[in-house]
Amino acid sequence: MDTSDNLINEAAKIYKVLSNPTRIKILYFLRYQEIDIQVNDIVTQLKIAQPVISKQLGILRRYQLVRNRKEGNKVFYILDDPHVVEMVDDMLNHVKHEIKGLPHPKNLY
Repeated sequence: MDTSDNLINEAAKIYKVLSNPTRIKILYFLRYQEIDIQVNDIVTQLKIAQPVISKQLGILRRYQLVRNRKEGNKVFYILDDPHVVEMVDDMLNHVKHEIKGLPHPKNLY
């Protein structure tokens, strides 16, 4: 696979964004919402202070992992790239194997 340095550097930036547990919690919360969600809904559900949630949403938005929509003075958020959460699912499955000491599934390649 011929992957440019620029592409690898951008991927590394996304991994860095995903290294924050609060951001992952936000992504998972938004994953199961069928409508756009306000910041207060995320604060209430995750029990994390509003300034923290707002800051993390800003970072997620900057990297196009969530998007927002303004309606009057209200701001609504929705997951922008569900594929990224699937990638986190794969990592969580990897961690479960590591914690349990289970062998990883055989690679089919």
